[in-house]
Amino acid sequence: MILKPDVDGTLTVSFLLLPEYAMVALLSAIEPMRVANRFAGRAVFRWQLLTETDEPVFASNQLMLQRSDSIHGVPAPRNLFICSSFHPEKYIQKSTTAWLKKITNNGAVIGAMDTGCHLLEAAGLLKNRRVTMHWEAASAFQEDHPGLEITNELFEIDRNLITCAGGTAAIDLMLHIIQADFGYDLAIRVCEQFIKSGIRQKSDKQRIDLADRLNIDHPRLLRVVEQMERNLEDPVTLSQLAGYACMSVRQLERLFRTHLKRSPAAYYMSLRLEHAQQLLKDSRLSIAEIGIACGFGSAAHFTRSYRRHFSCSPSASRSCLRLDVGDTT
Repeated sequence: MILKPDVDGTLTVSFLLLPEYAMVALLSAIEPMRVANRFAGRAVFRWQLLTETDEPVFASNQLMLQRSDSIHGVPAPRNLFICSSFHPEKYIQKSTTAWLKKITNNGAVIGAMDTGCHLLEAAGLLKNRRVTMHWEAASAFQEDHPGLEITNELFEIDRNLITCAGGTAAIDLMLHIIQADFGYDLAIRVCEQFIKSGIRQKSDKQRIDLADRLNIDHPRLLRVVEQMERNLEDPVTLSQLAGYACMSVRQLERLFRTHLKRSPAAYYMSLRLEHAQQLLKDSRLSIAEIGIACGFGSAAHFTRSYRRHFSCSPSASRSCLRLDVGDTT
């Protein structure tokens, strides 16, 4: 079994909620368990909500679930998922990381949804482990922790460590667990209740395909944009990009202006600066380090380009971004 059963055979899954957690990921994990109980005709799953104190916390959508218990007032969980989303580094407490180490040493299965890996890393539980997290936060987390192996999978199961990208990927994780622990028939019946066409594999993409994101069906143009996205730290030249698409630089210019309404250079610059904006919000890198990570040869060049694009400096942008309380979706 992937999860550890209680003495009565039931799987109790605990969720540690950090402030600003993503409610969609939490409910996407809980609802498959509820439906599994319904079809099994018995309680094969139980779940409980935990917080660092016994006070409930607000999710990123500003809603609050009323029932929660303190991590220090319940028996040590056998199966625990950390649920977080925005600004996870703000909510890391030494007492919580110590508690995580203790229950891990006692053999618990530990997991993380969305950006929960921040807390696991602070507790020293990610060394030599393969993990995943939400694509939007992954690049900044990788920059802060270059020694970690972070994938783009929907979920990862590495021995007693389970990590999930969050969002509706939590449904697929739970369906995978139901299939592994209770069989395919139950998993597929649960899957149909969520109006899903099938159970996604962990290797399915987190993000929408590039063609659909850009609403473009031009293979050579898409090939160039993919190369741009893969080479933000070490930008390639327009000549090299044109070579990837087997066309001249002039043809590449026309193609970009026709489909993306800007030059290749301007589009490439916007990708690098948007990546910089994400790093300013989510990473602990200095502004100079972020400039280097986004392909700028000097801090001055980075600051000028950033100010031109966003109408404010990187330092001002970082202050504003970190005051943001998160989205409401």
